[in-house]
Amino acid sequence: MIYPIYIYGSGVLRKEAEDIPADYPGLKELCEDMFETMYDSDGVGLAAPQIGKSIRLFVIDASPFAEDDEPELKDFRKIFINARIYERSGEEVPFNEGCLSLPGIREDVMRPSKIKIRYMDENFTEHDEEYEGTAARIIQHEYDHLDGKMFVDRLSPLRKTLIKSKLTKLSKGNYKASYRCKLVK
Repeated sequence: MIYPIYIYGSGVLRKEAEDIPADYPGLKELCEDMFETMYDSDGVGLAAPQIGKSIRLFVIDASPFAEDDEPELKDFRKIFINARIYERSGEEVPFNEGCLSLPGIREDVMRPSKIKIRYMDENFTEHDEEYEGTAARIIQHEYDHLDGKMFVDRLSPLRKTLIKSKLTKLSKGNYKASYRCKLVK
């Protein structure tokens, strides 16, 4: 099932998501639906709050970046449940980010180049892993959604001021996207 993507201005995008238990109803189907929704929207990551569910779950498929000098991302398709980033390190690097919940907006965002994260996979097996480069970038972007944050929150005050009218339009339902969207205050 393909879910509509909740747009900037929707309340669920600003709430801190809750942990989910191993017996969360329909978890396997939800994960499959999230991948399907992400692919339908041409995304590389999708967090549960973006489909209106305030739970600590996100999915990633970074394989499109394997062509861009990172062959290790060729089969990087993962599910992160109840994730916690416990260390960020390395140089702060810029990257032009977009977000399915912010159609039409892209900005350079500074993020640390390395992270350490603990999470459960779809079988509730715990993992403690370190990522860097594009994988770390995508994980941090999706992880922010679990904490009620969006990439625009990481912009300088000047950049925020410059895109304020675009954000206001989004929050009033004035946007164009090639995928199904929803605005719920």
